[in-house]
Amino acid sequence: MKLQISTYLMMLALMQCSAALSQTYTLQNYKVEVKSSFRGLSVVDDSTAWVSGSSGWIGKTSNGTNQWEFKQVSGFEKLDFRSLYAFDSQNAIIANAGSPAHILKTTDGGNSWQIVYQNNHPDAFFDGIDFWNDREGIIYGDPIEGRMLLLSTKDGGNTWNELPQAQRPIVNEGEASFAASGTGIRCYGKSKVIISTGGKSSRLFVSNNKGGLWNALTPQIIQGKNSTGIFSVAFRDKKGIVVGGDYLQDSLKVKHVLITKDAGKTWQTPATPTRGYRECVEYISNKVLIATGPSGLDVSYNNGRDWQSLSDEKGFHVVRKARKGKLVVVAGSGKISWIE
Repeated sequence: MKLQISTYLMMLALMQCSAALSQTYTLQNYKVEVKSSFRGLSVVDDSTAWVSGSSGWIGKTSNGTNQWEFKQVSGFEKLDFRSLYAFDSQNAIIANAGSPAHILKTTDGGNSWQIVYQNNHPDAFFDGIDFWNDREGIIYGDPIEGRMLLLSTKDGGNTWNELPQAQRPIVNEGEASFAASGTGIRCYGKSKVIISTGGKSSRLFVSNNKGGLWNALTPQIIQGKNSTGIFSVAFRDKKGIVVGGDYLQDSLKVKHVLITKDAGKTWQTPATPTRGYRECVEYISNKVLIATGPSGLDVSYNNGRDWQSLSDEKGFHVVRKARKGKLVVVAGSGKISWIE
């Protein structure tokens, strides 16, 4: 009986390995005619996706990957829009990195934009935005006077309210966040939100009631310098992953990827990590993840335990999967691609 069980388990492992090997992904490139470093990316479904980036550029497709249209936001041509959330082909929200910090909204497919919030504090700097539904969302930024900048909306982004000071997490000296891919914040379910920080101190802040109360998790990712820490976080139920590293040492492979099976109570390093610093990680399915950074893309078929090369193409910053669908888009420095 023991021999039969062992044989069965071995055959099952081989079948799983074979399935993973047969599931390969390829990168398909779209020729981008504008010069912009795209770090904001929101994929709504298999037809609609938006990108945002430097020099005020916004891009949108409404037919999958076949055709993109690009426009500069009038009056904001010098801003770097690193935070983006799109509801559909007509409605989207963007926010820039840097001060003055603006939140803008369009309701006509990007033809015109309205300022819905502005912060002139010299430390104002937005890092990411996400929504629980079409009405309720949250945006976060670097600390102002020792507390994280946090705002919420209950009307689809038409108006934004700063969370009371007492509800904003207190951050350590030298602790901020990275607006590298807009995936340092994730909203889950009806009321959960996770926010990552980095720098001299790197943590995860978790709220189960839309930012009313916060708890801190401390994955032992590389930290201690302004260039180190968590750059992206993703969870699926109790499974989770953080990626990052040191953006000044792209090839450094020391505590730059960590995974958890128990909602962040404990963290482990992968058996085979990504090939260096990564700015974004995304669940493609229940077990498959893709991570990207300036030096290339990696894929894991077993919940982040082992990683392998997907592409050596350089210059990508963000990868996102459709909220409703299978479309996977990758964007970066003057480039947009999709994964098949």
